[in-house]
Amino acid sequence: MSRDGFFSTSKRLVSTLWEFARESAPSRRRQRYGDVEYDWDFRVDTTSATVGWRDRLLGHFHSPYQPTEPALFREMLESLMASALPSSAKVDLHEFTFIDIGAGKGRALLMAAHYPFRRILGIELLPELHRVAKENIARYKSDSQQCFMIDCFLCDASDFVFPPEPTVLYLFNPLPESGLARMIGNLERSLREHPRAVFVLYHNPLLEPVLARSGVFERIEGTHQYSIFGSASTRLTL
Repeated sequence: MSRDGFFSTSKRLVSTLWEFARESAPSRRRQRYGDVEYDWDFRVDTTSATVGWRDRLLGHFHSPYQPTEPALFREMLESLMASALPSSAKVDLHEFTFIDIGAGKGRALLMAAHYPFRRILGIELLPELHRVAKENIARYKSDSQQCFMIDCFLCDASDFVFPPEPTVLYLFNPLPESGLARMIGNLERSLREHPRAVFVLYHNPLLEPVLARSGVFERIEGTHQYSIFGSASTRLTL
């Protein structure tokens, strides 16, 4: 390792540890409980405030766990259904599988169950978050639930093999740039082998250029809070 590379790596490490220490302060933990209203409503545990120190530290090196705000999730789904296609076409969610990369405790999976997806899948790297997600899926009940085929898998999302079916892919910055590029590359190969409609809902799109550089996806909608991408075959297959 070069001298410059060593100091650059050391600087990032110190910065990460410092941010972790700040996040561990009692006042910052109280702030994290600000996302607990959803849990009270559905008797689940998806708040970031109850994530243990080990998983929070690992999150700072990969992607910190942050549950999606329900109103914004609904806005993204409604925007997809309203604006992604010409007025003559319509997204029929009954044909789509919803996949959350970096599912954490599973809040997005539970919120997606309010829509008539074919099935819902979550991918999570950290065993403890995955365990909680499975518990949340098992205990979740809602009168407005429309999809009951929900599952979550413990694996590295950057190596995930995508099922060959129409997909709504949800991202909330689950991977560093190299991992995201590898995952998108896997998805591109899957699309070449099995052409189909795929939409990407990208919340807080900090690494949007990774998708923008893709020869398969094009940005079709978005705000400062999210972007929606569609596969090149989307308009032909719907």
